[in-house]
Amino acid sequence: MLTIDPHSATPPFEQLRVQLLEQILSGTLVAGAQLPTVRGLAETLGIAPNTVARAYRELESDDVIETRGRNGSFVSTHGSPTEQQAQVAARAYADRIRQLGIPAHVGLTLVTAALRQ
Repeated sequence: MLTIDPHSATPPFEQLRVQLLEQILSGTLVAGAQLPTVRGLAETLGIAPNTVARAYRELESDDVIETRGRNGSFVSTHGSPTEQQAQVAARAYADRIRQLGIPAHVGLTLVTAALRQ
């Protein structure tokens, strides 16, 4: 259930963005799930459609959701945002290990030791 606290110092679009992100990360909203329409959700929450649209745009820019034109908005099927960030970090690490001329097996040993700490 999504709620907006009109007395919060956090802007309504951010409250909505965070709540949707939490539901996606927790598995309450699964990959491929269709989100409510902008107008429908705005009406349900008693906020302006532009507020919902902004939250959706920000989630889309982070690849958390995808918009399919008139078909609506859906939870991204490209993996969770956390997983996506981990993939970016892993790619940066691998690139740096190569730049330093460190063999892959040594790089794996280093990262494994770091993860165990």
